[in-house]
Amino acid sequence: MGRSTRRRPTGPRRATFAAFALILGGGGLVGVNVYASATEGGSGGDAARTRSAMAGTIDCPDVGTRLTQVPDQARADVDKELALLDQQIAEAYQRLQTTGPDQRQDSGFADNAIMNPLKEKRAATIERIAVAIDRVGDRPAGLDSLAACTLTVPDAQAGGQDQGQSQGQDQGQGQQGDGGGQAGNGGQAGNGPVAADFVDITKVQPNVPAAPRTTADASTGSFTTRCGVNANKNYNTDNVIVAPGVTNGAHHTHDYVGNQKINAFSSNDTFLEGGTSCENKADLSSYYWPVLRLQDGTQEFDQNQDGGGKEGNVGRILTAQEAEIKYVGSPTGKVVAMPQFLRIITGDAKTTTNGLANANAHWSCTGFEDKVQLTEQYPICPQSSKVVRSFAFQSCWDGRNTDSANHRTHVAFADASGNCGNGFKAIPQLTMRLVYDVPAPTIENGQVKNAYAVDGFPEQLHKAATDHDDFISITTGGLAQEIADCVNSGRQCGSGADGGADPGSGGGASQQPTDEPTQQPTDQPTEQPTEQPTDAPTAQPSETPSETPSEEAPTTQPPVGGGDGQAAGSTTAAPQTGQADDGRPTLSSTTNPRVYATSSSRESSAAAAGDDNAKGDDSAKGDDSATEAGAAAQSQAAAPNTPVAAGQAEQQAVQGGGLAETGTTLWPAAAGTVLLIAGLIVLARSKRRFVR
Repeated sequence: MGRSTRRRPTGPRRATFAAFALILGGGGLVGVNVYASATEGGSGGDAARTRSAMAGTIDCPDVGTRLTQVPDQARADVDKELALLDQQIAEAYQRLQTTGPDQRQDSGFADNAIMNPLKEKRAATIERIAVAIDRVGDRPAGLDSLAACTLTVPDAQAGGQDQGQSQGQDQGQGQQGDGGGQAGNGGQAGNGPVAADFVDITKVQPNVPAAPRTTADASTGSFTTRCGVNANKNYNTDNVIVAPGVTNGAHHTHDYVGNQKINAFSSNDTFLEGGTSCENKADLSSYYWPVLRLQDGTQEFDQNQDGGGKEGNVGRILTAQEAEIKYVGSPTGKVVAMPQFLRIITGDAKTTTNGLANANAHWSCTGFEDKVQLTEQYPICPQSSKVVRSFAFQSCWDGRNTDSANHRTHVAFADASGNCGNGFKAIPQLTMRLVYDVPAPTIENGQVKNAYAVDGFPEQLHKAATDHDDFISITTGGLAQEIADCVNSGRQCGSGADGGADPGSGGGASQQPTDEPTQQPTDQPTEQPTEQPTDAPTAQPSETPSETPSEEAPTTQPPVGGGDGQAAGSTTAAPQTGQADDGRPTLSSTTNPRVYATSSSRESSAAAAGDDNAKGDDSAKGDDSATEAGAAAQSQAAAPNTPVAAGQAEQQAVQGGGLAETGTTLWPAAAGTVLLIAGLIVLARSKRRFVR
């Protein structure tokens, strides 16, 4: 009997194989998606937040504060490279936030993929700084040691103490742990603040020191200028003082009042063309500070922009209800007029990594200002009380320079008795008081809800101590001398002297800023930072003061607050009671990151005579900076804050993502389910064919 040559049907067999392939593929997709969801927190939004929550921060030595003397001829090149250093840190921090799974799987990932490349980039940039200075002066010593950075990673099992990892030595600054077993940086964007950054002000002991005694020769007057509250939403992320010619030089958003055309490309040649939001149209000075945000999940206009959401500055921008700008005198003598174009920065935008030596943040609540001033924590105010940010600028000037290499050593604080030492001259002290209606944060189970925070550099974790303020003196019609004369005579002068209402409008229609600056340099060079990635913002020079004050600078800064002995004056309240919902924010900077030459710090031709009408006769160059640091660090006006209970030091609760995030995460599971069902249908049909 011959062998059967009958062949089995191939169609059903192939259908069966296809069915099994569909079932395996679909089941695999569903399984992988379920595993990923369980591992990363269940949704795309939560996964991203989980990655950022474990990221910690990057602590790099601040090169800019070490450069107390930079020749004018090298300033442009140095500014460009300092900008690049900040850019490198911002990029590294962003990569740290977005590579959580890789860091968990490979203990060496952070060092190999983030910290080592960062050190190499910084070393090359620092070398270019040294070469630029050496080309026209003396090469600074010790810069090579500043290339290494430290990665601080939260360790929940170690009671919240951070682990110092990678890149070299401890820089002598305390590790910034979140405390209380917290894992992560908290906050809406994963970079702060956390519960430990807040304190109930009613539980803080009074800490405002007594004011210095006034002498018979004291200048006890005050001059108030009303410039509104930036109700017209004039914002940008530049800082023309520390990063001239560099867009996004601050890496955070500023409120601007006074001069309405200040941006990275403004200069002494254009300052007088800006218009002003001040009632006194002779006051074209620029007053600008980081915005305050409520982290309530709001997607602000800058959510996807450099300096905004792309760099961890998120939430609803709050407009101050009151903005009091007042010049006061010296308790020990007369003051001289501020020179035209004097630049002053008070506070330190990088205290999280630099330490508190140059911090000058003062937070309080209405009704508590003469009792409690906080530096390291945000206040939780009682019902009907409002949040207050206060600033008291340096009031001693070297008598020569309107700026200095590190933007600090040309001015100083008076000592504890109110005296300016070592040849510095007393100038009217600029004070500012910003009042906000902020919903009170609540802390439950160690998590803060409804947090608020000041904008800052992404790696600074939105700490309260990073608050700072910026000022450029720009006046016409003899106003600078008028302010000095008023203060010296003991009178109360200016917009608030007669109790008149502050329009707070941000200026008339003719003063409203547009999207682009009115005056751009006509011969802008096209030089870019040496290393400029295509998908990252341009980083900028630090706003940080010198770590050690100038040898000429007295060491004690004055207290701030309602009962601090400053010259009294009526509070200047602007009628705006919040940010308009339908207003269109104004960004007065350009969008393409470029670096241009910076203006030199020179002597003010109007310094001796106090003639602020001078438009910058800069023919005589002054010393770039005062004598290099040698005095002790400035003492803080606020006493140590009352610590938050240990149970409050947990990370902020972060709610899950929206519908779009959920859909993005679940589509693989949906596709797998379809494939699985299709496979079962094909298998059932193939079985029926085979039976027939």
